[in-house]
Amino acid sequence: MARQEKVATSLAGAVGVDIGRSLAAVDAELARRYPGDPGTRQPVHTVYVPADAFDAGTIRSWGDQALAALDEHAPDARSLARALGLSDALAEPVYERVRAKLEREPVEDLRIDFEDGYGPRPDAEEDEAAARAARLVHEAYGNGTAAPYMGIRMKCLEAAVRDRSIRTLDIFLTGLTEAGGLPGGLVLTLPKVTYAEQVTAMVRLAEEFEKARGLEPGRLGFEIQIETSQSILGADGTATVARMIDAAGGRATALHYGTFDYSACVGVSAAYQSSDHPAADHAKAVMQVAAAGTGVRVCDGSTNVLPVGPTAQVHEAWRLHYGLTRRALARAYYQGWDMHPGHLPTRYAAVYAFYREGLEPAAARLAAYVARAGGDVLDEPATAKALSGYLLRGLDCGALDTDEVSGLTGLTRADLEDFAIPRRAALTVATPTPTP
Repeated sequence: MARQEKVATSLAGAVGVDIGRSLAAVDAELARRYPGDPGTRQPVHTVYVPADAFDAGTIRSWGDQALAALDEHAPDARSLARALGLSDALAEPVYERVRAKLEREPVEDLRIDFEDGYGPRPDAEEDEAAARAARLVHEAYGNGTAAPYMGIRMKCLEAAVRDRSIRTLDIFLTGLTEAGGLPGGLVLTLPKVTYAEQVTAMVRLAEEFEKARGLEPGRLGFEIQIETSQSILGADGTATVARMIDAAGGRATALHYGTFDYSACVGVSAAYQSSDHPAADHAKAVMQVAAAGTGVRVCDGSTNVLPVGPTAQVHEAWRLHYGLTRRALARAYYQGWDMHPGHLPTRYAAVYAFYREGLEPAAARLAAYVARAGGDVLDEPATAKALSGYLLRGLDCGALDTDEVSGLTGLTRADLEDFAIPRRAALTVATPTPTP
């Protein structure tokens, strides 16, 4: 029989109680500032369409144009695999899933652009475009043709365009509200943010609209677009982007990196402006660390090299886009911008290859962790969280199927979610009281 060990302590129970009281404010602060990932689906990309070019058929048109590009430049799995360097094992499943995705859901997140892609217009013209955008978005959600996420990118809140920006936002949100309410997938993007005070102003706009329309406080969230050096490093040497997240008061949903505005801001020559430039890597690394644990997601930028022209030229552009997307995924930037329908095939090819080639190793490690079976890697709870998050992202975008993931791991989606988003224990924050 095993020996019964003697358990002895030296600290009085009051010590733990006093420490709990002294850390109560810190506990509350951690819970408020770092709630963790929201557990919602993150789109793999954002498509930007100028407001005057957007219409009811835009999403389907992008899908059809992407399919036509495949038909012309990669009509079968083997030709796409050769163009992108896919392995034989991945070629067929990736190709089939890409085509199915383009037929079923070609765009996961769409932003109707009133900023750089739209430019300055007469007020009456932009008023009309904003009202039209609201109507089309409402109709799309009503008839089932909407992307999972849709919204607008307004102009920034700098002095020259501030009034126009506020008016466009107001017209768009008012139009949606009067048409039947704000859709669940609504996303708003605030560009060219340089000071946390501009984020505070956006919060004020959201609060005032909620009050005016009787909406639940906090209903409106928004993305912050990082396009200037000042948004990364402030004049006082602090990481401005962290201050912006704090200033959003829980309303910030994502940080979007603006490849070309940021590159130009720090003096990168046009020929070298790319999402893999060292300046871009630095900015996104700061964004990533600032956002970690806050529930705010980080989105990579875009490439301006379009896959158009003869097949050799298209393949070259595809290889570039595929490589940049794979590079971003490895660096945990799970979302990026797509600027042309021809980017969709390589967006989904890169995403699907990333998840499919890692499916079996990730599933095996997670299953071993659950069974405490060991293996050649000793994983911790944080790694199990990452493995589950990886599989959930693959399921959400269509790279993986529920049956195959369950078959390899023995876990349901609910099980994966429990690992990926550990339920934070309820915090009972006691009000410190003086000890006698």
